[in-house]
Amino acid sequence: MAAIRKRFAVCIRNKGYEVALEPRKIYQVLADADAARHEQLRVIDESGEDYLYPESYFAPITLPQSLRRAVLAAV
Repeated sequence: MAAIRKRFAVCIRNKGYEVALEPRKIYQVLADADAARHEQLRVIDESGEDYLYPESYFAPITLPQSLRRAVLAAV
């Protein structure tokens, strides 16, 4: 079985979700095809749990390998 590559996005707005999301913070994105069809992303938020948020609240990012390792180690 192939390893699933973890994806990340940076929060660009948090209106209505001020407690759960911090603008300019990097979040891990989990695969969810049904959420994508509804223009939502499943992310691990400030609670440490995964929830759905509007896709427009995030911008996908690609991290350099060294930073990627550091981010994953901090989780």
